[in-house]
Amino acid sequence: MDSLLGLDTSSLSGVQMCMRAIVVYAVSWLMVRVVGDRRFAGKYSAIDTILSITLGATLSRAINGSADLFSTLAAGVTLVGMHWLLSALAFHLPRLEPWVKGRSHTLVQNGEINRKGLQISHLTEQDLKVAMRSSGSVTDLEQVELAKLEPSGNISIISRSSPQVIEVPVENNVKTVRILMS
Repeated sequence: MDSLLGLDTSSLSGVQMCMRAIVVYAVSWLMVRVVGDRRFAGKYSAIDTILSITLGATLSRAINGSADLFSTLAAGVTLVGMHWLLSALAFHLPRLEPWVKGRSHTLVQNGEINRKGLQISHLTEQDLKVAMRSSGSVTDLEQVELAKLEPSGNISIISRSSPQVIEVPVENNVKTVRILMS
């Protein structure tokens, strides 16, 4: 393990840098899964954010000359390959998608707050109300059919459809028919 990762040497080979890239990517992914995607990734999936950070940090070494150019580029290609592999696995094996990209959590259903969903998501009721106001579609929980915290960190809100009443006059000033459309 020491020689594979270059733990006992002052200069790293291309293979050692690639192996380190794999280890750093895997450990970063595990840390994000523990912290939770929403707090870490913002509007992007956790694996996209991890790739951005690790690839930027890796390739900067090639630019500033602190590491061998070709070994650093090989490590960068390894990171992109890991990202591609995880994304492909999540696409082809839907059971893995929640583990790779995260899962959504129900926050409100049929106008009722799902306290467990808020707790799992590390959100307060105030956070939920801010999201409702920000969406511009609802201001009251009773108006919410479904609210979910998505893996991207966005809170999607589906409002209850309110019935629409159309009044149709049958004869002038004699009779009006009310039609309830839902």
